[in-house]
Amino acid sequence: MERLKSRFLDELAKGLEDHQDKENILSEYEIHIDEIFIEILGEKKEATMELLISRLGEPNEIAEMWREELSFTPSRMKWLFILFNIFLFAGGSLLTLVHNLYEWKWLSIIWNHLTSIPTMIAFVYLFFWALLGYEIGRGFGHGGRILLRKTFLFSLIPNLMLMVLTVFKIIPHSWFAPLLTKSFIIACILFTIILYPVCILGYRWGKKASI
Repeated sequence: MERLKSRFLDELAKGLEDHQDKENILSEYEIHIDEIFIEILGEKKEATMELLISRLGEPNEIAEMWREELSFTPSRMKWLFILFNIFLFAGGSLLTLVHNLYEWKWLSIIWNHLTSIPTMIAFVYLFFWALLGYEIGRGFGHGGRILLRKTFLFSLIPNLMLMVLTVFKIIPHSWFAPLLTKSFIIACILFTIILYPVCILGYRWGKKASI
């Protein structure tokens, strides 16, 4: 089995050539191969190269996949999510501002509908942060942990700014009626605290899916 593992990893290493994350990729696949060997020993199966390929894919195909990932750099991934989060906040802020400055009936209908489903909106937003972790884990594997932390901190800036502006009443509380209650504020704080653990769970899921 060690010979099979060495052969598979050697072929993968040749395909990766001078990939910047080569060592981490090889380490992750070595761990996964060991897990497969443990599994087949429990089932009393014979380890073969065909079995490894059926479970993991051809080494050259895996290498090609990782080379393609280089075209989507960590910097581009980070700014993609940061800008998307800013877009969400800008859209929400514009909706709030226009709703409070103009008495447009159709906009009031949209506003009343949105303020009646805060829990659903919260879970959709939670999914955004889980997706952030997943995409970084899937795209950058083991080396994406630092990228995830930086992206999370930068993306969180609009959230924190809104909280500060609201707490110090720079933004009138009446603008958020009927949402802005004591229980809602506590829920927002707790919700913000769990965002990073959600990102980490998504990251681990994505890292596993990349193998």
